Amino acid sequence: MKAVLIVHSAAIDVDVNDLLKSVGIDAYTRFTDVLGQGHRSEPHLDTEVWPGVNSATLAVVDDDKARAAMERVRAMRQTLGSEGIKAFLWEIQDIT
Repeated sequence: MKAVLIVHSAAIDVDVNDLLKSVGIDAYTRFTDVLGQGHRSEPHLDTEVWPGVNSATLAVVDDDKARAAMERVRAMRQTLGSEGIKAFLWEIQDIT
């Protein structure tokens, strides 16, 4: 099992939902109003100086679905650029 964390602009929540559906992921957790700053993007801090918020979507899925989701995020980054979406993948050792 793998965990896929997709951090993305809140403006593309629908696109991320479509991405998940397209690779067969139907169970996930969405964190809204996520604030932060990356190395290659402007801060999203929901302030007048740094407006905007992100969402984070977490799914724990089998390896094939995780790889498919990562590939879809890579494709989206080609069109959206580095500020719109980023994904992280790690191994899940145990679920209870």
